[in-house]
Amino acid sequence: MINIIKQEIEMETALKNKIEFICSFCNTTPIIHNGSIRTIEHTNLSYVEPHRIVIKGITYLAFNYEPNVYVENLSKPIPLSNLEEYIKSLN
Repeated sequence: MINIIKQEIEMETALKNKIEFICSFCNTTPIIHNGSIRTIEHTNLSYVEPHRIVIKGITYLAFNYEPNVYVENLSKPIPLSNLEEYIKSLN
């Protein structure tokens, strides 16, 4: 039997504060789900699950100490400094 061990990763306080600050300018409240590390027991396989931030029904992915957030998947990065403009352009 395969056993997957999940260990939650707390979102860095500075990152959380930046996202909440940006969302306050967009008149919205983000829903933040912490990421995790998933490890398959008795192997050297691990997966880092990013933090998920839901803003106006769209899921953004973020990693601690990473300057970008990603829209829906890791193929579309947006610099955190441009997140406010991106959210406002969705209206």
